[in-house]
Amino acid sequence: MKLLVKKNHLFVKGEQLQCAIGLNGLTENKREGDLSTPIGTFHFNKIYYRADRLNNMKFIIDSAVINKNDGWCDDQKSELYNRYIQFPFQESAERLYRDDHIYDIICVLDYNTSPIIPGLGSAIFLHVAKSGFLGTEGCVAIEREALIEIATNLTADSTIVIEN
Repeated sequence: MKLLVKKNHLFVKGEQLQCAIGLNGLTENKREGDLSTPIGTFHFNKIYYRADRLNNMKFIIDSAVINKNDGWCDDQKSELYNRYIQFPFQESAERLYRDDHIYDIICVLDYNTSPIIPGLGSAIFLHVAKSGFLGTEGCVAIEREALIEIATNLTADSTIVIEN
């Protein structure tokens, strides 16, 4: 499966879906905290989901249930930068278990993962969009049901192409 993001639309299997991108748009020079979505072609590493909100999920690629102490390190000085962590955690990290629904299901892009370079950006996900498709902190976000359909069909060869 190939997904294409152009501005505020995601194209997949001949369909055009509204999506949200970084609040500051797209960038070829992603930096931690810049509120921009990186341009490029990326594979999907893993899917995390809330089993208490999504029942009987089955995925082709590696997946895991999001628990209350799960997070993602965004501390550039940490040896665990841009990696899954568990709280308690002394360094800066984003919580994956949220009260809102935007992380009910997240597909992790392989942005800045091989190798991980501190400061080039962390936690780039395809996730559920906020109401009104408000800008993200650097991720791509779509409607929940469309995301579930996409996530259940992702394979090791699936890519997302993000372009201007």
